[in-house]
Amino acid sequence: MKPQLLLSALLLTAALSFRTVAQAYDFGCPVTWDRQSLIIDGHRVVPVMGEIHYSRIPADEWQSEVRKMKEGGVTIIATYVFWNHIEEQEGIFRWDGQRDLRRFLEICKAEGLPVVLRIGPFCHGEVRNGGIPDWMFGKGCKLRSREPVFLSYTEKLYRQIYSQIIGLQWKDGGPLVACQFDNEYRGRGEYLMDLKRIALDIGFDLPFYTRTGWPELTTPVPFGEMLPLYGDYADGFWDKDLRETAGNYYKAFNFKGFRSSTAIGTDLLGKQEEKINQGDEEYPYFTCELGGGMATAYHKRPYIYADDCYSLAIVKLGSGSNLLGYYMYHGGTNPASTTGITMNETQRTLGTANNDLPVLTYDFQAPLGEFGQTYPQYYRLRPLHLFMQDWAETLAPMEASFPSPQDIKKGQDNCLRWSYRSLDNSGFIFINNYERLQNLSAKKNVRLEICGEKLPKTDIPAGCMAIFPVNIDGIRYATAQPVAKRDGKIYLMQVKGIKTVIAMQDGKTLRNVKPRGTATPVYKNVYLLTQGDAERLFLSRGGCCDEVATYETAVACTKIKEAGPLRTIEKGRAKVAEAPSEEDWANAAIYRITLPQDSSRFTLHSTLLSIEYQGDCARLYADGRLIDDNFQYGRPFLYGLWRLPEGTKELELRILPWQEDVPIYMPREADHTPGESVKSVTLRTSE
Repeated sequence: MKPQLLLSALLLTAALSFRTVAQAYDFGCPVTWDRQSLIIDGHRVVPVMGEIHYSRIPADEWQSEVRKMKEGGVTIIATYVFWNHIEEQEGIFRWDGQRDLRRFLEICKAEGLPVVLRIGPFCHGEVRNGGIPDWMFGKGCKLRSREPVFLSYTEKLYRQIYSQIIGLQWKDGGPLVACQFDNEYRGRGEYLMDLKRIALDIGFDLPFYTRTGWPELTTPVPFGEMLPLYGDYADGFWDKDLRETAGNYYKAFNFKGFRSSTAIGTDLLGKQEEKINQGDEEYPYFTCELGGGMATAYHKRPYIYADDCYSLAIVKLGSGSNLLGYYMYHGGTNPASTTGITMNETQRTLGTANNDLPVLTYDFQAPLGEFGQTYPQYYRLRPLHLFMQDWAETLAPMEASFPSPQDIKKGQDNCLRWSYRSLDNSGFIFINNYERLQNLSAKKNVRLEICGEKLPKTDIPAGCMAIFPVNIDGIRYATAQPVAKRDGKIYLMQVKGIKTVIAMQDGKTLRNVKPRGTATPVYKNVYLLTQGDAERLFLSRGGCCDEVATYETAVACTKIKEAGPLRTIEKGRAKVAEAPSEEDWANAAIYRITLPQDSSRFTLHSTLLSIEYQGDCARLYADGRLIDDNFQYGRPFLYGLWRLPEGTKELELRILPWQEDVPIYMPREADHTPGESVKSVTLRTSE
């Protein structure tokens, strides 16, 4: 079959110089904060923080992946240090290969990106036991407590982590700017303070420290000791309710003053009220877990859209947040175990035993997926990230106001959801006429007014999300979204379905303006771009995140064994459907995939194997070794062929059939036909 040339978002690993979209920080410069924002080197900043788990990505890919994040607009890296990734066997600490934290931090330093280290001891991250090693459960102490035995082991962990960061803290001119203690802790603040004391005694000395602001602590942490960071997701794999749009996730699409979420981690945390610790609103409003995507559990497999992620970001920014931290921004793959156990969370593990996650894949449908491939939200979010950088000092001190109701119900469609942030006579209007899977209607003849300025009546299309400036940088108002201001030029993005009007403070008003691109201004120094052009503004040509041409080629896939008897899908300890056991996989249908003999062309990021299949779940083996797995949810099962074990001669695909009437949420995008089959197997090869 002759390969067809396709436009694709597959990424090259060209180590070329490019004009980065990331803000340049002078490591070691003063870092402070107040109730509004971070202040770095005397300037207010509105950072974009992206989560990537270094130990879930091969070390030789770290540099290219960090660069992709930077080109996506990420200005701070966040990463967990999973205890059981580095001390799976008691007393044997591993900092080699993809566990080499120091090397990862050095790469972040070379790329000019500060790092927030989330050091546990409990992390979660859908890792076995939340990251706590199995052997800790036999120590006779209460985990995540102030008991001396537990704290003594935590101190050993922190000392090991400190050995990796010596000379790389912010005060030393290194990238490490902050660390988080534990995760989603709901007990007494004294425990978190114990963790901080241990870290400080060892030698941690950072500009600030963080904790998750949810759930509410039973006793608070003293003010100023740790910044509380919040989150929200469009949907949750952890939810036991299998109905579409079940739960409180709809609240994440409403502008509101309440910072936290009542939907995160309901499997572990139970019902959560709209309440945070007294005094927490005196901190700046930051997030560390804004859903960049979502993982798939066996019993619940949400399909996340780019507009879900974009809407969450618009709403958080319009609600007053001055740091958007995405979880995840980059997916990954669980590392191999040294003891034979798997590193994924399951219902059968000793800790966080509420969900069955895939053994290996942690793609998360993140802006950058498991193999660094882009999902649509990678580009969709870029204009927003550019805006956050270039108008940070203007935006950061602006207070949020909420003219629309803050208690909007799921699917409520009788009002426009909007907010604004303002200071004196300047401001930004934030619009979100979108809610996941609810199909909100267009709003007719809307007239918005802030700072004494009335914008012209306009129709707000269904699904519209936008930011409009008012009295900003010579623009009196515009029904177009600000994207960037550089080299004396102001770039606006046309909002689909809205006629662009630009009223200048010099009295000039331009109506029904059409985009002219980056070469021709629409008025003086003002440029109007299409959404597509804005999403790729300042991307380096031929660089690591520029779209490149790819070839898609079919490869041979032969069925060599029919599926055996259907398994009985039962509910496990957490009362949700249990994933297949190793014995169940013996009854899977088996296919042989024949790759081209010349495997030398499978260089870094060059070729993805894409498998479209019908069924419940699938596994991919290389010469009998499991190399990746997939719970079917409507997107292809992908594998980066450059990661194939050396000398691989044969790939084997195993599929378990989909069954009717099982207690599993499968999204509308997935094939619900009972049985199993392979629809297509292709190579997507970068030119």
